[in-house]
Amino acid sequence: MTHEIQITEPVDLCLPDGRLNPAAVGWSRRPLHRANLPGWGRNKRWEYWGVVTPAHILGVVVASLDYAGVHGLYLLDRVSGRELAVDATVPLARGVVLPDRSGSGRVSASGGGVTIAIDQAPDATTLRASARDLEVDLTMPVVEDRDSLGVVVAWSRTRFQYTVKDVGRPVHGRLVVRGVEHAVPAQGSYATLDHGRGRWPYSATWNWAAGAGEGRAIQLGGTWTDGTGTTENGVFEDGRLHKIGSDLRWEYDRADRLKPWRITGPGVDVSFQPFHERVARTGLGLLAGETHQCFGRFAGWARAADGHRIDLDGLTGWAEETRNRW
Repeated sequence: MTHEIQITEPVDLCLPDGRLNPAAVGWSRRPLHRANLPGWGRNKRWEYWGVVTPAHILGVVVASLDYAGVHGLYLLDRVSGRELAVDATVPLARGVVLPDRSGSGRVSASGGGVTIAIDQAPDATTLRASARDLEVDLTMPVVEDRDSLGVVVAWSRTRFQYTVKDVGRPVHGRLVVRGVEHAVPAQGSYATLDHGRGRWPYSATWNWAAGAGEGRAIQLGGTWTDGTGTTENGVFEDGRLHKIGSDLRWEYDRADRLKPWRITGPGVDVSFQPFHERVARTGLGLLAGETHQCFGRFAGWARAADGHRIDLDGLTGWAEETRNRW
């Protein structure tokens, strides 16, 4: 078990000299960190939204690696299994806008046939994006007193990551796919934010699982946090976060990732049954990576702070393995 500090007041991620601020290490129920990352060359900033609807699964990413912008739209038709993916790499991350606080300001990127604009206001976040054969127009309302999970993970004073996982946000709007409009209904649709700001080692591997359903959501991470004394694990019930302070065991078959996954540890016993695997590979010299993102359904339970078990059966989302050189 870890012994993590809960952050309850606004704090800067970095000291004036650019090193990690020790007072920033911990977790929070609200986005309280200002990612004041100075300099150039090792900074990683991104905004990822994953949206599950009854008919589709959507992924939208805006990322700056300082020397490159990496943006993309991905769509899975859950009925036909057909995928649509448009990725763009922009040298020196030209034109990318990523604010230093989660939940406020504008996120935007344009290049390589992809245009993305995300506006974060006190009452809602709107996401508008377009690429070949795909238009996105979504609204994610802000729900008062609803928790997210913010975490600072430190490998050292010069290598660290701040992440906000906002899992299972309400969402509604529309998608236009190859000229055909599809409604994104508020009932049965959920949006998940991965807000990341930090300085990573050149080589990194991580696991991430997130799923949502009516009144419940699960957020689990692994590999990249192991041994740091901090986790990005938590379970949500009726908007309330129950932090899970333990490293977890991930079991899955790398030869066949569509077989069931198991994620277990103190307070967690989760199984995940994929119904689709997305494989994304990048090979651009210094920048290389491989992601296996499986979409599916969760079962099992996670323990709340008061000891009762939160049932995870039927939650829909993803579990993934990512390996990067960046």
